[in-house]
Amino acid sequence: MNITLLEEQLSQLPLYTYFYTDPNTIEFSQRIRYICQTECPMYGRTWACPPAVGAVEDCQKKCRSFQNCLVIGTIVEVTDSADIEQSLATRHDHEMITNQVRDLMREQGTEPYILSTEACAICSRCAYLDGLPCRMPEKMHPCVESHGINIIPTLEAQGLDFIYGSNIVTWYSLFFF
Repeated sequence: MNITLLEEQLSQLPLYTYFYTDPNTIEFSQRIRYICQTECPMYGRTWACPPAVGAVEDCQKKCRSFQNCLVIGTIVEVTDSADIEQSLATRHDHEMITNQVRDLMREQGTEPYILSTEACAICSRCAYLDGLPCRMPEKMHPCVESHGINIIPTLEAQGLDFIYGSNIVTWYSLFFF
């Protein structure tokens, strides 16, 4: 892949940040998975979430089988970030940018493994609930946290924060390639 070309294209997108990291430096944690299991209403309801994505160890092995990881971040201001519905409504724009980056990588012949923000909302009812395969695996991006990834140490290593203030929402996607 031509990284210079990709970076020229990334600079044209409304990204807050992007950087590359070694997949072996990313922190995987059972604690993050536990939060999914105990606090997320999507747990067990979609192919993009646990347990469908596999055990944390398997997710870690898959992610670390790649040589590189591109991390992209977007940032958006809302009137009240404590309003979860308002904050989640900003996710769609991030997902559109994630798909643009995916397409740029595919144009160069690279098929990235993408983790993003979603518990997958492509279909009105996930095939997982009916014991069927994902209808759109080429479009579905599992959630970063579904893999047990604690993104905060990766961001801190780049001098970035995860929380920028009470009315700021940050979104991150990871592209393993």
